[in-house]
Amino acid sequence: MGILDGRVTVITGAGNGIGREHALLFASEGAKVVVNDLGGNPDGTGADASPATKLAEEIRAAGGEAVPNHDDIADFAAAKHLIDQAVETFGRLDVLVNNAGILRDQFLHRMTEEEWDLVVRVHLKGHFSTLRHATDHWRGRSKAGEEVRAAVINTTSASGTYLANPGQANYGSAKAAIAALTLVAAAELGRIGVRVNAIAPAARTRLTVDVPGMVGELMKKPEDPDAFDTFDPAHVSPLVAYLAREDCPVTGKLFAVQGGAISELEGWRAGETFSTDGPWTQEILERQLGGAGVAA
Repeated sequence: MGILDGRVTVITGAGNGIGREHALLFASEGAKVVVNDLGGNPDGTGADASPATKLAEEIRAAGGEAVPNHDDIADFAAAKHLIDQAVETFGRLDVLVNNAGILRDQFLHRMTEEEWDLVVRVHLKGHFSTLRHATDHWRGRSKAGEEVRAAVINTTSASGTYLANPGQANYGSAKAAIAALTLVAAAELGRIGVRVNAIAPAARTRLTVDVPGMVGELMKKPEDPDAFDTFDPAHVSPLVAYLAREDCPVTGKLFAVQGGAISELEGWRAGETFSTDGPWTQEILERQLGGAGVAA
């Protein structure tokens, strides 16, 4: 018996990296997995059906249940087809893991409209599209009197939540929006039995392996085979499996996960408050916000 026995799960971007590890772990724990991957390159170009197809075959060869899907999750109609495939193949949907993403890093003064639009489309619209159609399925079951015990795990990032990474205005903005989407969805969907959480993973994937400088060096696989590989993407998946469990109580939370460390992320909150008894003046603002020693 696995902790996810019978849980019908859609995992987007599951052909490689973190998504692949999710799919392997979920299947080993008894989940029925729809392995979604368009098979594009890290920058979003191209398409290749083989990663999703081969992984589904690998899962089945190991005794698990899986089917491949090659839909573009940022296409609203295609995202519906993905959710419909899960329901038609396995009878329902219990878990949605939004993981698919691309990178088009560029400094703001060089970023093109296309580079902005593509990244926001895949990350933010992709998360919305699958979640929107999954919500229709769960609302229908709830209205029919069924007790729904579903889970959504979104993928945000340190870029956009607590780190400002130069060159990632598009990616960071989309990931920050996914964090907000997660909190709103958790507040809306709890009444029909759906929990929504998000993770911000730090792991070695096709998107991070070529990062220049110190980050890229840190993410390299340790030369010592006995050393703990902090950035092995397999270390991310146990948290996702926990959040997907039917008996998990957690909802409306964001977690950073790297190696053996998990941190709960906290969103924007009011810090120090500045006030005045009358209208704001430039002098008062300068004194209170600038700390420049301007006389009252």
